[in-house]
Amino acid sequence: MSEAKIDAALIYCRVSSKKQEIEGSGKLSQEHRCRQYAATLGVPVETVFGDTKTAGGDFMKRPGMVGVIQHLRANRRKRYIVIFDDLKRFARDTEFHWTLRRTLEKYDAIPYCLNFRFENTAEGRFFETIVAAGGELERHQLGRQAVQKMTARVEQGYHVTKAPLGYRYQRTKAEGALLVPNEPFASIVKEALEGFASRRFESLAEVQRFLESFPEWPRQKSGKRKGLTNENIVSAMLRHHVYAGLVSAPYWGVTIREGRHQALISIETHDRIISRLKGDKRAPARKDLSKDFPLRGFVNCACGTPLTASWPRGRSGHYAYYFCFKRGCASYGKSIRRDKIEGEFEALLKALTPSANLVRLAADMFERAWEMRRRTMTGRLDGLRAQLRDTERQIEATVDRVVEAKTQVVAHALEERVEKLTKEKLVLAEKIARGAQPLKSFEQSLRTALTFLAEPWKLWNSDSIEHKRAVLKLAFAGQLQYARNEGFRTADLALPFMALADFSAGGKRMVGATGIEPVTPPV
Repeated sequence: MSEAKIDAALIYCRVSSKKQEIEGSGKLSQEHRCRQYAATLGVPVETVFGDTKTAGGDFMKRPGMVGVIQHLRANRRKRYIVIFDDLKRFARDTEFHWTLRRTLEKYDAIPYCLNFRFENTAEGRFFETIVAAGGELERHQLGRQAVQKMTARVEQGYHVTKAPLGYRYQRTKAEGALLVPNEPFASIVKEALEGFASRRFESLAEVQRFLESFPEWPRQKSGKRKGLTNENIVSAMLRHHVYAGLVSAPYWGVTIREGRHQALISIETHDRIISRLKGDKRAPARKDLSKDFPLRGFVNCACGTPLTASWPRGRSGHYAYYFCFKRGCASYGKSIRRDKIEGEFEALLKALTPSANLVRLAADMFERAWEMRRRTMTGRLDGLRAQLRDTERQIEATVDRVVEAKTQVVAHALEERVEKLTKEKLVLAEKIARGAQPLKSFEQSLRTALTFLAEPWKLWNSDSIEHKRAVLKLAFAGQLQYARNEGFRTADLALPFMALADFSAGGKRMVGATGIEPVTPPV
């Protein structure tokens, strides 16, 4: 095909990353040079296409290149030349290079390159293959070097992949890009992780609602990110050991180790999270919970069916009611006014409130136990240090056995043992470091909990649905039962309230030294 028959030119520009596009001028420079080249050929430029990634050499994974092919397909009657700044922008893979060449030939498009001349001769195609293979070799070499450098960074304790939620990268002179907490997200993530570990949040849905309750938390309109639902994202966040100050790269053969970044939670907390995710699962929390009906899903009808709730329409507006929809139940379909049941629940909470004297007695007992723990901390640290030395000896012995292993199966089993011992070593080191610090004062540690025990109904009066659900979990050991015409049945209290209720019950006293049975006179 002669150049006289060419109708227009298409320009294709590409840089390897979004950062190069934003911070550099690579694509603009490429376009400028290609436009100049088209002008020397006397061919008008019709459209410019661009990409910001390599796609591993596969041109069909580049939106810009796909756009070029679609444009050629849609304008079959016109003849084009496709101008590239450099042959590396064409395809950095020998197979894809020739596939792309054949695709352009299919639409009678001629490739033009500013620093390479395409020739349809035996010698020209041979030389073109050599150049394309050289580009593929360079791409693989650069990829290998990048993996080697990142592997070395992980081995030294640095996180190298995308910063997880709650962290960001900060450039430092001594250590390069270092992972640091990103506030306010770091504090939000820390509270979510510790809340799940302590059962403050019973399910992934509750963690998700907690995170999304913060206006600054990033949201997705579609409810998905990269093909994952939000609960999948929450699960991945909970499993990520980077929050415990650990790094690893199993895909590069780097086992778990202590990281150089600041941890948001302890390794013990992370282990509790993993244990909960693996097993010990409870029924998922309802997703339709709202502050309109905080008792929904927690209070059962007298027949044992959880009460539901809604806003049915009346003569002058909508009204809030709880219902039981269990067929055969005496209360089936009969409404319970929200104000009535929630008012009775608040009265139940106030009835749980122990006397002021009992709260002071409990506070005094806790404070004495706290001080005793402070005094025994030194002996506990000595025991932990002995455990740490023993674990280090086990690691050394197991590593020696790995070297001497005669089969791959044995070596793999020993390597897993080393990784497990290394994790135990990190946990012990963390406990020692935490124990060497002064223990928090009693006021800092337990005063908030005692305040809740003294007045649980105050937290219930909060506007936060999470606070209300926390009261239900902390004050009661199980679901409540409510009879429509009678009120709440006897509640199964949580241990702290049960203990305080027993101590405060009237008419009770300690058993004397002689016991309960009457004294039997000696024979």
